[in-house]
Amino acid sequence: MTETPEHSSHGLGPWEGEWPTGDQYDPELLENGDTRNVIDRYRYWRMDAIVADLDTHRHSFHVAIENWQHDMNIGSIVRSANAFLADTVHIVGRRRWNKRGAMVTDRYQHVVHHEDVASFAAWAESEGIPIIAVDNVAGAVPVDKAELPERCVLLFGQEGPGLTEEAIAAASGHIEITQYGSTRSINASAAGAVIMYEWCRRYAD
Repeated sequence: MTETPEHSSHGLGPWEGEWPTGDQYDPELLENGDTRNVIDRYRYWRMDAIVADLDTHRHSFHVAIENWQHDMNIGSIVRSANAFLADTVHIVGRRRWNKRGAMVTDRYQHVVHHEDVASFAAWAESEGIPIIAVDNVAGAVPVDKAELPERCVLLFGQEGPGLTEEAIAAASGHIEITQYGSTRSINASAAGAVIMYEWCRRYAD
């Protein structure tokens, strides 16, 4: 009987016994072990095979982040987008972003760049995807009470200043997260995870 290696805090060691068959498996990982932070289903799989499999069941929401201050939270939002299986992450503004917080999940997540809000809004319109701005601005509806389209792009702003006026104007819906403490806002990456979870709570199979 084929034996698989035991779990450890550093992933799995070399495959023990007869190797499994299938193009999705990476011979190097089978031989040396798989220490990546992936779920058991994808142990020993090639990276491109994992992405291809994820593409067969990605959710219908997108995530966008305005990047005009090189926000450190973008990487963490990308990581959450991968966890909640977003279709694509859109970086709006500066092309470069701090990838450290993504913890290499950007390798499994589609990430595209838009030069500015205008080009991003044009893309959304061409695809027929409504932009939902996430910011505690006047008129924003608490996400638990708001209409959240099944197919949409969730637009997040920078830590502190939030979304620009141009981005807010480009959105067809405005939502916020109800808070109960003394601060006006919460961490941008935390807000992203909350909103994505709420979408999944409603629509994920």
